[in-house]
Amino acid sequence: MISLEEKIVGSIVGSALGDALGSPLEKLSHDQIMQYYGKVDRLGVKKIRETPTIPKKGNGYITDDTLMALKICEIYSEKKDHLDAYDIFKLIDKIYYEKTWIPEFQINSPLIERLFYSEKYIFLSNYLANRDPRSAGIGNMVNCGAMMYCGPIGLVNACDPFSAYKEAISFASAHQWSYGLEAAGVFAAAVSAATIPDITVDKIIEIAIDLANDGTKMAISTLLKATREMDPIQDNANELCQIVSNFTGINNEFLRPREILGNPSESYAPSRKKSIEELPVALAYINIYKNEPYKALIEGINYGRDSDSIGATIGAIIGAQHGINIFPQNMLKELQEINAYNFIEIAKQFYQIVIKIQKKDFELLNLVQEMRRTLKEVKYHDS
Repeated sequence: MISLEEKIVGSIVGSALGDALGSPLEKLSHDQIMQYYGKVDRLGVKKIRETPTIPKKGNGYITDDTLMALKICEIYSEKKDHLDAYDIFKLIDKIYYEKTWIPEFQINSPLIERLFYSEKYIFLSNYLANRDPRSAGIGNMVNCGAMMYCGPIGLVNACDPFSAYKEAISFASAHQWSYGLEAAGVFAAAVSAATIPDITVDKIIEIAIDLANDGTKMAISTLLKATREMDPIQDNANELCQIVSNFTGINNEFLRPREILGNPSESYAPSRKKSIEELPVALAYINIYKNEPYKALIEGINYGRDSDSIGATIGAIIGAQHGINIFPQNMLKELQEINAYNFIEIAKQFYQIVIKIQKKDFELLNLVQEMRRTLKEVKYHDS
């Protein structure tokens, strides 16, 4: 049996690996990836289309997906308890006032300088506008920005997907809303479910669908149904992209070309019928390659578009299910050397925090159960 420590280390390290593998492919279509690179299955790949604000993107470097998830680990390590919306101020403190090693910049800098606009909204809405953090996510562009750091929430609530879902929704409400918030909860639940001993992919996805609501539930269910008819030997990327676009409504807006500026659009707008793209696609690849989890990661990043977030999502879930040993050990060594982060040691230290939090949970549960037994005995005696 795979230990909880192996699963937690596998999830954190796997997420970082998926992020780094997918980074150079971000904003490329699947066909463009095949044209420029062929299939990418290694670190160190340079980005064909440079990002002006991040000229060193790719090259095996992790992105904001991993850096934000590591900040959540730090907050748990300091608080040693569960999170809610008001803990967003701890995150703001870390991304704005503290300096972080940012591999893509090769400098220590406030992490907020690396974040996308919708993640900077955390600072704007909660700190500058001084909004109630429980609803501060309202008004943000709807995307996967909150989901990307909720993997550790699933790990703290290991084997308890419903609690993981609730905690992620509570915390991320300070950042996201609508289907962006829903994705954060469902992703945390999927990571939590993956830590259950001997769980199958079918059961992980079943739990995700059961907890999901609205467009997120519909998107995952629809892609799951489609994958049952897909041949793992075939290239399914464009078919998956076409199916999920019915729920995202995002086509060329993903690249934000200048010519669409000011045009009316439903992209990134709240809706009970919509879903983000990254989570349903990640679960689809995990389902297609349920017997080859590492191949799910490689195929997932080569899907393109938001490839780093898709990779991070797949890596977090398959790592939590199978542990760290499903990933090539030489690649993990390279990942740590390139980024100057000891992800394995960070994850092992986080495991110790998870154990402390869960011990408190068990003690509280035992206390509640004892109080309930006492109340029953008093009621029986009085009657």
